[in-house]
Amino acid sequence: MGKVKCFEELEVFQKARELCKEIYKVTNMDPFASDYRFVQQVRAAAGSIMDNIAEGFERNGNKEFVNFLYIAKGSCGEVRSQVLRANDVGFLNDAQASILIDKCKDISKGLYHLVYNISKSGYVGHKFYEPQQDC
Repeated sequence: MGKVKCFEELEVFQKARELCKEIYKVTNMDPFASDYRFVQQVRAAAGSIMDNIAEGFERNGNKEFVNFLYIAKGSCGEVRSQVLRANDVGFLNDAQASILIDKCKDISKGLYHLVYNISKSGYVGHKFYEPQQDC
């Protein structure tokens, strides 16, 4: 893994952003859109994935980054659960649910690999070595 200067460069962030857009798209459609509380919950969980990747990265230390990546991974599991529930109650058809679940699993796997690579690198984060660089 090369040196990443901005969280937007991370593939897992890009995938989380795409998932979030998809969640907004499906939750704008009826009958999903009529369940306001559920819509807000699934949107918040999807946004939490990308937000925690960004926040952890911006902390500039690997221990904190890894912690936020685990939080993002938990939010990804939450979205998967909510997609299953939306499918169970008829808000999403099987094809829609399958696509979203596959995207969640891919993001979760990417988060795990990023945690693994960071943990194995021995690098403690650039806040300990150099001033923060702009993207």
